Amino acid sequence: MTDRHEFAVESSADVYEGRVMALRTDRVVMPGGRVATREIMEHPGAVAIAALDDEDRIVLILQYRHAVGRRLWELPAGLLDVAGEDPAVTARRELHEEAGLEAREWSVLVDTVPSPGFSDEAVRVYLARGLTDVGRPAGEDDEEADLQVHRVPLDEALAMVLDGTIVNGATVAGVLAVHALSGRAGRPVDAPWVDRPRRFAARLAARAAD
Repeated sequence: MTDRHEFAVESSADVYEGRVMALRTDRVVMPGGRVATREIMEHPGAVAIAALDDEDRIVLILQYRHAVGRRLWELPAGLLDVAGEDPAVTARRELHEEAGLEAREWSVLVDTVPSPGFSDEAVRVYLARGLTDVGRPAGEDDEEADLQVHRVPLDEALAMVLDGTIVNGATVAGVLAVHALSGRAGRPVDAPWVDRPRRFAARLAARAAD
């Protein structure tokens, strides 16, 4: 069997560096020897939470997303934007901040890479059960001040995925995975996450050190 091509990066150049993403170009050696330019959006990574209550209702938020110009049905979610923070800790904080909930049982539901053709973004979706309403913290602004929190029966959420009402990628994956598990837990909270992005986090760390 022929060894697999390694796709070596001949050179990289930064195009843009912002608060939540960066853009670079890589010159990559293709299998035939040609060098091709690939544009890569670096992302900090994110978590989402499929929170399921004792009545088999999943917690969904309706939130405005400016890139598409409308409100989308989504799972509570957030960026991995705190240096060195365990993603499970991020998930617990986001469930509190966006949905006003804490959960007793946590597991890893599914991992996704939404746009691997041009971005290293990866989203880990957790399953949270044993919910307690603790209220959302005060002082939200921007889009979060407008979001609405709903508990939707799982069968209804599944229908919303299949009829195109729910289009957010992590939410689609989360709803389908919860349905497939049929009440079982997912993987351990500390399950390996091979595709977790690290390059943008390294940029932020270097910026903070300057």
